[in-house]
Amino acid sequence: MTIAIHQVRLIDGTGTVRERMTVLVRGTKIAAVGPSNEVTIPKGATRLNGRGLTVIPGLIDCHVHLCLGGEADVVKTLESEQPSYTLLKSAKHAKATIEAGFTTVRDVGSRDHSIFALNQAIESGILPGPRIVGAGLAICMIGGHARFIGREVEGVDQVRKVVAEQLAAGAGVIKVIASGGVLTPGTSPDDAQMTAEELAAAVDAARQAGKPVAAHAHGASGMKRAIQAGVRSIEHATLLDEESGALMKQYGVYMVPTLSALATTAACRPGCGIPESALEKAKAMTKRHKASFKQAYESGMFIAMGTDAGTPFNFHGENAQELERMVALGMSPMDAILTSSARAAKLIGFHESVGTLAKGMEADLVILNRNPLRNIEVLRDRETIVGVMKAGKFVAGPLTNA
Repeated sequence: MTIAIHQVRLIDGTGTVRERMTVLVRGTKIAAVGPSNEVTIPKGATRLNGRGLTVIPGLIDCHVHLCLGGEADVVKTLESEQPSYTLLKSAKHAKATIEAGFTTVRDVGSRDHSIFALNQAIESGILPGPRIVGAGLAICMIGGHARFIGREVEGVDQVRKVVAEQLAAGAGVIKVIASGGVLTPGTSPDDAQMTAEELAAAVDAARQAGKPVAAHAHGASGMKRAIQAGVRSIEHATLLDEESGALMKQYGVYMVPTLSALATTAACRPGCGIPESALEKAKAMTKRHKASFKQAYESGMFIAMGTDAGTPFNFHGENAQELERMVALGMSPMDAILTSSARAAKLIGFHESVGTLAKGMEADLVILNRNPLRNIEVLRDRETIVGVMKAGKFVAGPLTNA
């Protein structure tokens, strides 16, 4: 099947915007992109008049937890559920995510390996949802942060064994926990977790299989260990200092800021159901988190968008709120879109197939009836989304049956 979307405004994921363009989709791929007066639309193609519409790449969220549902106490909720129930819930969250225009996500911690089965079901067409780059279980120290969605390890040999298990199960990325966190009781975000040797072992084992490592790290000490170990990205980077920021730039490490995670938690009042310890930690770090993001952006650090969707009141399907937060802190709307398109694709290693709209790329795109460069908030308005296409097929929006 061939689909031609003509006379549209095109934000192609490379930082440019062009008017009166045609995007020609054949099968799962983009067959042509160019000015409407130069692209020949073949006979029999389905034509969509794009006058007044904007086309952007299918968006990418580099940090989600599909097994979590945004409950006030996600740890208690997850521990009370049967694994099969969690999987069904995850499928619902995947559907909400793609309906919001996010065609690819990186799931960086789930309660078990069922995340890989969910991805298989989505890719085979059984269920709607984004393509998933999954980590499976996060790797943490004994008693460490994220143990409720992780494997606890001690020593280099155990780290290598668990990395091998994650890879064998289907992991496209390895997630390590390099500092304490907000949601896990008894852990401090300032404190480093996992040793330098353990982190280096995880990176080495993953690298041998051609897979990157993402490191959860709030505090600077945990960040520095992870960066020096060779991780590809720092998730959160909440308490960035001058040294850790310089190291990230030196080694080309990505920051995945997840501003929404702390913001949605810290916005809650006592008694909202969020455990008191988590609420206190989030409120104490929010101001520093914003400053760290500004520091990273102003210094030219690599930034890729991630929400931490699934954490308290940080709901799947509301992923575009992260772009709003970044713009509110000084990022341009175009740069915000880039963090969730080309730059995100580069981080997850999918840049040769998604993240930009060009000939030969997977036909992942979102059609909007408003211009997000004028107001980034339109990306969170479902009435704005005319259609979401993944691999050449409309999967959400009014054009689903087109």
